[in-house]
Amino acid sequence: MKGYTKPVLLITIILLIDQISKFWVKLNMTINQQFKVIGDKVLIHFIENPGMAYGMEFGGEYGKLFLSVFRIIAVIGIGYGLHYMIKNKYNRGFILNVALIFAGAMGNIIDSAFYGMIFSESTPFQKAVLFPEGGGYATFLHGYVVDMLHFPLINGTFPDWFPFWGGERFQFFSPIFNVADSAITVGVIMILIFQKRYFKEEHVENSNVNSEIVED
Repeated sequence: MKGYTKPVLLITIILLIDQISKFWVKLNMTINQQFKVIGDKVLIHFIENPGMAYGMEFGGEYGKLFLSVFRIIAVIGIGYGLHYMIKNKYNRGFILNVALIFAGAMGNIIDSAFYGMIFSESTPFQKAVLFPEGGGYATFLHGYVVDMLHFPLINGTFPDWFPFWGGERFQFFSPIFNVADSAITVGVIMILIFQKRYFKEEHVENSNVNSEIVED
């Protein structure tokens, strides 16, 4: 089990934080309810996302089913890749970043697969109930992903001379997301930033192995 401890621990922590935060929001807030954490810049704003990350949607019921199945296949692939990387002693930083991506994908799959079966529907007027009489609001793989993190850091208006959007209001950062989305984003960004280091070390290790084979 050597080499698995840190990735498994990281995945477990991300999943726990993600699911605990989603359960709390689902059971204690109504749709579109929000409250301030730090002024107007850090908000908890409850929405449900039937599609992709950061509030994007994908093609109705069949699109939803396709996306859920695709997520499951992707997670299986990432999980196998993570096992292979640990077994073959890839760069530890790279492994942890892949573990972040795996945990984030798993977190959103749990919502899609099971939330529709275990929760009643959230509405602007009513909080959800866990294990309601008569069953949940959707079938297996048709649940909605819970989003709640909102950081509208900058609000302003485009100048009149600005092409296309002159005079219109804008907000940065407008998407509403969750801990799982954040884990995926951080993992991908870290891999992009440090890819030369990760793959350079891997190339050096492979070169050393090949040299040892030739000398033998």
